[in-house]
Amino acid sequence: MTGAMLLPEFDHEMANTRKALERIPDGKLDFRPHERSWTLRQLAGHLAQIPAWTPITLTTTEMDISQPFERPPLETKADILAAFDASVAGARGALAEAGADDLAVPWSLKSGGHVAFTLPRAAVVRSFVLNHSVHHRGQLTVYLRLAGAPVPALYGPSGDEQA
Repeated sequence: MTGAMLLPEFDHEMANTRKALERIPDGKLDFRPHERSWTLRQLAGHLAQIPAWTPITLTTTEMDISQPFERPPLETKADILAAFDASVAGARGALAEAGADDLAVPWSLKSGGHVAFTLPRAAVVRSFVLNHSVHHRGQLTVYLRLAGAPVPALYGPSGDEQA
């Protein structure tokens, strides 16, 4: 498997994620469905950053999440979409260049000295990037519904898009 073989799946999931991010209602970035939940801004910002983990994964052998991770301030929906687009572009380029040997390299997620998991880079891109994005995109669709925004059709019709 090469990185290019992952591109159709990557492109499909990123297009769906962008559709959901585009639905964020203006003026509702501070909305949170529960006091323990992230705000819409925090959730959407996280979604915008996840694809950026792809080039990190493909050029390193580990990430320690106990180290500070720079997150630019995302004040508007336009900021979130721009960060997402930049993140996707970098990820897509890294995937297109990745060969089979690159994807077979073991990669570890750590927190301090603790190893949370070690998987081949290909599995990390699928689980830590793609599946992680799908998970948070699902959360985002709930936020959208609760904030009164239309939910986009992703894998089939939504309650707001029947066609």
